Amino acid sequence: MTATAIRWIAPDWPLAGRVKVVSTLRSGGVSEGAYASLNLADHVGDRPGAVAANRQRLREAAQLPAEPLWLEQVHGVDVVRHANAATGVRADAAVAFEPGRVCAVMTADCLPVVLADRDGKRVAVAHAGWRGLLGGVLEATVAELGGKACDLHAWLGPAIGPDAFEVGAEVREAYVARVRGSEACFQGNDRGRYFADLYRLARLVLESTGVGEVHGGGWCTHRDRERYFSFRRDGVTGRMATLAWLA
Repeated sequence: MTATAIRWIAPDWPLAGRVKVVSTLRSGGVSEGAYASLNLADHVGDRPGAVAANRQRLREAAQLPAEPLWLEQVHGVDVVRHANAATGVRADAAVAFEPGRVCAVMTADCLPVVLADRDGKRVAVAHAGWRGLLGGVLEATVAELGGKACDLHAWLGPAIGPDAFEVGAEVREAYVARVRGSEACFQGNDRGRYFADLYRLARLVLESTGVGEVHGGGWCTHRDRERYFSFRRDGVTGRMATLAWLA
């Protein structure tokens, strides 16, 4: 951490010296009201000046080597190469093969996933809400990274937890039809709906692609109001960011 008020989570994984990762919390910015305080999204109704100030604060606090590639996320499966894209490109994942190119996704309950090879030569960040995860955004990201999937490490950042993420039977049925072993990721409740374990679903998908090791998980953005924005909890709210780059 730095001496500023901005705080973040960094992975506890073997790639810490080769791949830099910052997953922000909600404190340390200048936004007010529903967006208090480190909102990094410019599409949720916050003041543009506050978002710009927050992004500048993050750049300085985290010592980012460059401006992040901010995506227009649409809960899809498109993956872009950082070197060939510009901020605002419509995609839900980005990959980079050159040091200093900062890939980023924004979340407020959806699952951010960082992928990198053990040699620190390939890195990606994906936005994996239930729609993107079901649609194949992680498989598409692994494919875009190239190389052997068994050489990849994945880190699962803060997302809505399995005791708070309620979905309909149609979501469960779609996963059961597509993701082997996913039946155990859903627990029925007395409303005829299901609580879904997004972390466990992501692990199943990553394992099916052959990713070597999966780290992280275990947070709940919905239940921890002090640390995280949550769209499901609040509706109008800010966004955290998960950023990764090659050292």
